[in-house]
Parts: sequence; C-alpha cells; structure tokens
Amino acid sequence: MEKAINRQRVLLDHLRPPSADSSSSLSASACAAGDSAAYARTNVFGDDVVIVAAYRTPICKAKRGGFKDTHADDLLAPVLKAVVEKTNVNPSEIGDIVVGTVLAPGSQRASECRMAAFYAGFPETVPIRTVNRQCSSGLQAVADVAASIRAGFYDIGIGAGLESMTANPMAWEGSVNPKVKIFEQAQNCLLPMGITSENVAHRFGVSRKEQDQAAVDSHRKAAAATATGKFKDEIIPVATKIVDPKSGEEKPVTISVDDGIRNTTLADLAKLKPVFKKDGSTTAGNSSQVSDGAGAVLLMKRSVAEQKGLPILGVFRSFSAVGVDPAIMGVGPAVAIPAAVKAAGLELDDIDLFEINEAFASQYLYCRNKLGLDPEKINVNGGALAIGHPLGATGARTVATLLHEMKRRGKDCRFGVISMCIGTGMGAAAVFERGDSVDGLCNARKVESHIHLLSKDAR
Repeated sequence: MEKAINRQRVLLDHLRPPSADSSSSLSASACAAGDSAAYARTNVFGDDVVIVAAYRTPICKAKRGGFKDTHADDLLAPVLKAVVEKTNVNPSEIGDIVVGTVLAPGSQRASECRMAAFYAGFPETVPIRTVNRQCSSGLQAVADVAASIRAGFYDIGIGAGLESMTANPMAWEGSVNPKVKIFEQAQNCLLPMGITSENVAHRFGVSRKEQDQAAVDSHRKAAAATATGKFKDEIIPVATKIVDPKSGEEKPVTISVDDGIRNTTLADLAKLKPVFKKDGSTTAGNSSQVSDGAGAVLLMKRSVAEQKGLPILGVFRSFSAVGVDPAIMGVGPAVAIPAAVKAAGLELDDIDLFEINEAFASQYLYCRNKLGLDPEKINVNGGALAIGHPLGATGARTVATLLHEMKRRGKDCRFGVISMCIGTGMGAAAVFERGDSVDGLCNARKVESHIHLLSKDAR
C-alpha cells in the first residue's frame, strides 16, 4: 500500500504545473516508482543537451602498437576534425573544446591540444582547455561541456579525451610531501592501481578464475564486434607512421582497428603470474591494457541541432562524481552509478545498456555484482580488458561506443550509463538517452493529458 501511495505521489508531482518563476534549467524529480518516462522538466525540451556526433580513434597498445610513433596531437586532430566535418558544422561555431587528459605535464598537453585544433582546421577564435580527473577525464570533459551549454555559456561544444601512454608512461615525478605519512588515506592515494585491485579482490572475495573469465569474455565480445563491423561507425582511421626500431625506417600506415584484442582462453590466462603481489590474483591478462588513443563528442542544444537538421545520437541526462576509499578505488562505479541514475529520475532497472570501464577485472566484477546488474547489459562489445584503457580518452571512447550501440538497437534501447573508477578513490557515471525516434520507444509511457509539461521524448 505504501509503495502504491508513493507511486501516485510521484506521478502527481510530475503533472503539477510549473510555477511562474520556475527555473529554466533541467530538474529531475525522484522516480521512486521506477517508471522510465515519469520524469518532468520545467524547461522546454529544446534546451536539452544532445550529442550529434561521437567518434574515436582505434585504441592501440602503448610502446608496441600502431600509435607507438604517433604524437599525441596527431591522435587528437583526426577526431576533432571528424566531428565537425561529418556534421557539416562550421568550426567557428564551437564555443569551447574541453579535452580530458591525464599523464602529460599540464602545460605541454594544453599546448598540444591547441596545436591539434589548428591541425583539424579550427580557427584561432575557438578556445580549448584540458581537464584531469584521471580515468574519468574524457567523461568529465563531456560533462563540463554539457554543463556549460546548459548554463548558457555557449550553444555548441566538444568534449574530448586524449592519452598517449607511449609518450607519457605512468610515473610519479618530483618529491612526496612527508606529511603524507601521518594520513593513511593520503598514503593510499599513492598506491599502485594494481594493489588497489588486489585489495578489492581480497576484501570482497573475487577469485582469480572469475577475473580471468571476465578477461576472456571481454576479448571474445570485442573480437566479435570487430569482426561484424560494429566499431566502424565510431572509429576514425588515423594515417600515421611506424618506425622500425632497428633500422629507423619509417613506414606510412593507416590504423583503423583496435590492436589489443586477442584470442585468449582461461588456460592461457591461468599461466600468467600475479604482477603486484606474490600470492595475488591480478595479472597482465585480467588488467586493462596501457594504450594510446583519442575520442571526441560534439554536443549542442537540441534546438540548435534541429535548426541544423542534425540527427540526434543521444541526450545527456545526468552526471555524478563521487569519492570512495582510495585503497579500494575500483569500487567507484558501484557508488557513482546509483547517484547518476537517481539524478536522472530513473532506477537501475530502467537502464538498457552499461559501459563500465574494466580497469581491472576484480573491480569490474565487484561493481557488477554489488549493483546486481544483468551481465548481458554490460560492455556488450567488450571493454578495456580487451580494447585498452588510454586514461584520458576512455570516457570519450565509451560515449562513442555506447551511443552507437544504442542507435543500432533502436526502440529496444532507451537509456544507457557510462561509468569508471578513478585513481585516488573516486567514481564517475553519466546517463544518456537514445536520441532518434524516442517517441516510438517500447518503454515510453503514453501520456494522455498535461502533455505540455513533459518532454517531447515522453509523449
């Protein structure tokens, strides 16, 4: 009885006319009833922030893959160019470009990103900046652009991600403040990520076999997606060079597929020794690959997209970043996903697809099991265990992968979530809604009255 009363209260809240002084910003009321269409906006749907294009480079193994001799700016430029050329958007209309990136010195990477924008044909009037929230930097860039559009700073922007782990390997530079010794959590911010994986596996009982099986599954799904051409719509081939380390000879190449995906088995992975603890369970085979790559996402107000006649790939619904214990930083998605879903006025059961970054099999499995998610809804085309994890680029890469898969699935897929754990103990997540033909979705609730109060998507 109480649940029924709460459901009626929620639905009545959605139908209540907005007050005259209502804010024009997006606001989602709690959807305790779990109705995926029962959330209202006080703004006109034309103010929705939408994604009209999302592309990525192939993801290649650091140090020995297809981009080992490619400069970081030459990774970013092709995807920046693609999002405007494929949509015929005038580059001068871009209000800002925000690039998530992690490892390179800040001033160096900021300059490289500005250079990449010029390579891609952007005029000097278009600004660019970087953002670093470690493994979620690419998603943070997309969220920052969405927030700026929603705030009215500009109508069109690009959220991107970039990492060359070949050029900028993970390493601590400079001295460490001695003060860290008296703060355990501060010390844990310096733990190798592999140790945090071991901590998760040990504390929550994730077995070595389970972790290896997750890796096998990731490679199998990624290989199948590649073989059936599922990544072709999201990947921008990159013309670059490969240098022979012995002769120094340069060979021009075009990289068009991810090169870290392997045909592997449980027996193969069982032979690998733990990397971080002698008696541990985290190996090179059940950890994400260090990689090189980039991605870019073009966002704008829905009204602008409609004026330009651009198909809407997705709608940005919510974003959440949370803090967790640094010693088990991998649990971040288990906290961030519910927060982002609640902010969108939804429940976990409303989500049709998840892209959860597989930093380590241990933490990915913990988050999946903790939230009770259907494995058939998660990383359906493989994840970072197979494709790779170029830190700053992963957020933008997963946006492209998620939205293109949602488009393929059509009416059977309405809401998707992207999430990842973050070094030093955080998690981030965002909710997206499929953009095309939303009115005909199979799980949209038909509204007979008060139609002017709901978004176009819920009609």
